Amino acid sequence: MEIPDLINGSFELLAGFFLLNNCFQVIKDKSVAGVSIISVMFFTLWGFWNLYYYPHLNQMISFFGGLLIVIANTFWVVLLLKYRKPKIKIKDTFDVC
Repeated sequence: MEIPDLINGSFELLAGFFLLNNCFQVIKDKSVAGVSIISVMFFTLWGFWNLYYYPHLNQMISFFGGLLIVIANTFWVVLLLKYRKPKIKIKDTFDVC
């Protein structure tokens, strides 16, 4: 184990727990506001890349931290899809007949 892997892996593990906090907040609120699903999906894809990349660098602590990030981000994407608000059509809102 090398110090850079320990430091990076620690940040990755902490990031995973903070991302899970986002998930729990969405579950509690049962709604989503101010979050772009495209951004979350980008970071999820980057996380999947890291799962391939870190073992090639022999950075296993970072790998396990990255695994937590991928799990949390994937869960977050699912929740964002589940709790997104449907778009309201103006026509439907003012239709009185």
